[in-house]
Formats: sequence, structure tokens, C-alpha cells
Amino acid sequence: MQDITIRKLGRVDYLPTWQAMQDFTAQRGADTVDEIWLLEHPPVYTLGQAGKPEHLLNATNIPLINIDRGGQITYHGPGQLVAYLLIDIKRRGYGVRDLVQRMEQVIIDLLASYNLIAQRRENAPGVYVNDAKIAALGLRIKHGCSYHGLALNVDMDMRPFANINPCGYQGMAVTQLRDLSANIDLNLLNAQLRELLIHHISI
Repeated sequence: MQDITIRKLGRVDYLPTWQAMQDFTAQRGADTVDEIWLLEHPPVYTLGQAGKPEHLLNATNIPLINIDRGGQITYHGPGQLVAYLLIDIKRRGYGVRDLVQRMEQVIIDLLASYNLIAQRRENAPGVYVNDAKIAALGLRIKHGCSYHGLALNVDMDMRPFANINPCGYQGMAVTQLRDLSANIDLNLLNAQLRELLIHHISI
């Protein structure tokens, strides 16, 4: 099993974190250990490289940042668990679709421990419970190495999602774990997410 370094960054601003991911990926070598960064962000909308600005439906005081991942628009904010996967997938011997499926399976397995049945959706990467999106995925691959990752809605102010077409889908419902399960311990959830990520990235 190849090593993975886990970094717990706490609540960090989006722009310097994105720059740090780019720098890490640009500077890594053949022997650089893969990393997973666990964190949350202050309120921010991010728009993927092929994103359409019209998916921001209402002007707000929440910043909008155009970034280099795939996908459309999404929202990050306090109470959302974010995991950035800085993985040399070429070295690990799998492709982008494999990584996406592994990320989705992490969330599906995590939610199963809360007695929730979560599902993938064809042509709409992410994880859904009762047809509502609970986790968003977005990646950038450069020289066979990934950055960006996944965001799981746990216990957050959901109102900013009303200002966007989440991931570019008009009328898409969005949900969070707090509204589906009464038993949420954020420290335990972080630990579960960490262990599942290590397991599914390593197998």
C-alpha cells in the first residue's frame, strides 16, 4: 500500500488553498507522497473551467471564484466537510473515472453508517439521497495527478444554494446530513471520512 499523508487544515480561505494545491501538484516528483487535505471554507461560490455564469441566479455578497476544476457552479461554506485529493493516479494505476467512483463510494459507505441509502447518478457526478444532492465532486488532473476533490454537506446554512443551479442543474434539490440524521458527531465524521478515503484510494 502506498503512503497517504492526511492534513487537517481547519477552516481556510479558498484562494490560498487552491493556490497551494496547484503549487503542490506542480512541484511534486515521482516519489512525492500523496496527500489528502481535510478542511472547510468560509462562504464562497466556485465556477468550474467550463462553467456558465448564468448558473449564478442571484447576485450576492458571497464571492464567486472562477477555478480550474471540471464541473459547473457549487457552494462551499462552514459546516461542509471538504476533502482535497492530491493523488498521483498514474502511479496508482487507475484513471479519472476510477477516482471519481472511489470518491463517490467513500460518501456512500459513510452515509450507510448513518442508515442512509445514497446513490450515484448517471452523467451527474456526486452523491444523492432521495434524489437530493448531498455531496459534490470536482477534479483537475495534471500530468497524471489530481487535485480538488469532494464536498459533503453536513451541518450548514443551506440558503446560499438557492442562488445557484447546483452543478449546473436547474431545480436540483440539495440536502445535508443534519436534516437526515439526528446523530452527528463532527469529530467522528471527520475520522470516518479520513479512514474511508485512505481505504478506497489505496485499494
